Amino acid sequence: MKKYLLALMIGCWINPAAAGFDVIALGVNGGVEEGNLTSYLVRSDDQKLYLGLDAGSVLPGIRKALEKGNFPEVTAENAAPLTPQGAVFRNLIGGYFISHGHLDHLAGLIISSPEDAKKPIYGTADTIGTLRQHYFNGRVWPNFTDSGSGLRIGTYRLNLQRPDQRFSLGLTGLDGRIFPLNHGGTPSSMILVSRNKESFAFFGDTGPDEVEKSKNLDATWRVLGEEIKAKRLKGMIIETSYPDGVPDSKLFGHLTPDWLLKELGYLQQYAGGEGSLNGLTVIISHVKPSLKAGADPEKEIMAQLEKGNNLGVKFVRMQQGDKLGL
Repeated sequence: MKKYLLALMIGCWINPAAAGFDVIALGVNGGVEEGNLTSYLVRSDDQKLYLGLDAGSVLPGIRKALEKGNFPEVTAENAAPLTPQGAVFRNLIGGYFISHGHLDHLAGLIISSPEDAKKPIYGTADTIGTLRQHYFNGRVWPNFTDSGSGLRIGTYRLNLQRPDQRFSLGLTGLDGRIFPLNHGGTPSSMILVSRNKESFAFFGDTGPDEVEKSKNLDATWRVLGEEIKAKRLKGMIIETSYPDGVPDSKLFGHLTPDWLLKELGYLQQYAGGEGSLNGLTVIISHVKPSLKAGADPEKEIMAQLEKGNNLGVKFVRMQQGDKLGL
């Protein structure tokens, strides 16, 4: 009886055979406004803890998700002595994957670190090195990690992961594999998380291979193509920062609808050809807001994606605080 009540309280009394993923958007934009920057949470349906996928805006997103009722397992009563926002932040996020070292993907993690509980951070050698040397260095911000210079407070355990090596993502119950991406001269990365023979992909910022003079996106499509063939891939989060019409020379390592559709066409080839992407959920992230009067980049981008969508994918634009089950 006690185990049953505990399972109800933490919201994970679920038939494992029906397990998928829950995704919560803590921040969905790229740059400009600091309160809604790229940050998502993902967890397996049969687990309590979420993995943070980048951390541009963390606490504002948790507040918005609570307002929308998307953390039903947390109430003012069972969160005490913390606030519900604090209980989610400290107790439901089991660790973070940071895709690259740009500020709009990790500012929330840094600013909120004095109130966080101990947990791991995962990333590539470049990302972990950037966190250690340029952020948590005792000068820009106190060193809340377990390595690097100055007094080590030790809140975060930095975990450098090699490309395409499967590893366990702490207490989240998820496994991960990281793959390199190119972002206008800055190394970025994608993580493929998996559990119960199901998987989900999260892309950090990336430009198209043709512009970046790279084969990194092609390599990820080959991997995800195999996931689709095996009926494992439940969906992905990928950026589309600018509407069509922005010159390639001004993309600075980002995608437009036209470029994303072209890249997804390569994924379709590797996944089995025409029709193989039908129904695949593609969550669009990192839209760059505009300060021009009357401009609506989000509406423009989504309209352009739908107009060119001959792949059968399901394009989704989550708003801050939204929750999606896959």
